[in-house]
Amino acid sequence: MKIVKIGMPVLMILISAAFLIGSFMLPKANLGNPNGPLYFPMGLSIFMLILSIIYLFKELKTINEVNENIQALLNSKAMKLIGVSIVLGVVYSLIFEIVGFLVSTIVFLGLLLFYLNGRKKWIVNIVVAVGFSFITWYGFSQLLGVSLP
Repeated sequence: MKIVKIGMPVLMILISAAFLIGSFMLPKANLGNPNGPLYFPMGLSIFMLILSIIYLFKELKTINEVNENIQALLNSKAMKLIGVSIVLGVVYSLIFEIVGFLVSTIVFLGLLLFYLNGRKKWIVNIVVAVGFSFITWYGFSQLLGVSLP
């Protein structure tokens, strides 16, 4: 439980430090202030680093307290739903280029809706998966002229 409480602030400290280091590697501007492109990402990284450190100290103060919300989340059906969603998202990204937007989106939404709603609402699941996919495809490819795989 202690790792769960301090894991996120430590991760955010590492990410913000990486962004801060990366902001110093940005190329200098040719016109105007040469350091102009550096200011915004550097300021944002410093701000995120400060907030992450504050968050870490806040969590370290309450490290021995049990958070009922986190405990309930870890023991609930939500973790299984998160896991299924991640697996389906990875499969979706792997088949996207192979079978194209329309087929992969129908399969992804269909499987996710069948997991969420069950087999009893199979008509709704299929209509939503196919309808959303076709409307999205039509909107992007026909109306906006964006080429989808």
